Amino acid sequence: MNKRPRIELKLTQTDKILEIFGWVSVFGIWTLTLTNYFELPEIIPTHYNGTGEADGFGNKSNIFALPIISTLLFIGMTILNKNPHVFNYPSKITEENALHQYTNATRMMRVLKLVIVLIFGLIVFRTIQNVNGNADGLGNWFLPLTMALIFIPIIYFLINTNRKKKTTE
Repeated sequence: MNKRPRIELKLTQTDKILEIFGWVSVFGIWTLTLTNYFELPEIIPTHYNGTGEADGFGNKSNIFALPIISTLLFIGMTILNKNPHVFNYPSKITEENALHQYTNATRMMRVLKLVIVLIFGLIVFRTIQNVNGNADGLGNWFLPLTMALIFIPIIYFLINTNRKKKTTE
């Protein structure tokens, strides 16, 4: 790993759009939380089971855990994304394939950090809907949707990595 090339990646238009959407989503989850906080009842759902039903309750201040965690994850992944040479890769990184592998991996991270913020934002949104009587839990569609939003990009980018790997061998 120490011998992996270090490359300064230039952001493509797609990368820039993903970054902008990511930061807008972070701002959006905070706006959603702050604008609705004072109207929330003192006790709100704080945990949902696998079928999307509320099974844990706590003080309304617990709703801030979602934007805080999503923001920390987003910022942490943004910092990590500046060092793609430290990522784990399914193939050996060489001078010839480094640009493709690093570009592919950093784009995957951009998609995943956007997905994470969107999932947390959806939980905040559905929690607010629940306490206002406009929804009952997250919905039984939430878990499959979340898994798809996480694993489909990972599978896509892994296939893209392996596809390039086969063409360079």
